[in-house]
Amino acid sequence: MPKMKTKSSAKKRFKVTATGKVVGGQAGKRHGMIKRSNDFIRDARGTQVLSKPDQKLVKLYMPYDR
Repeated sequence: MPKMKTKSSAKKRFKVTATGKVVGGQAGKRHGMIKRSNDFIRDARGTQVLSKPDQKLVKLYMPYDR
């Protein structure tokens, strides 16, 4: 059986923690930051743990990062 391939786009955007959670960058920060509140900008720094349905999708793309 051949090896499964990892999606290159997924491995660049997401990391899997030691406990199996998927961490990714905060969405909604590419443009239009002037109209966003300072609270949103502050809270959107860094990375965030993905929701359960999103984690399931990302783990399909990264078969060896479980």
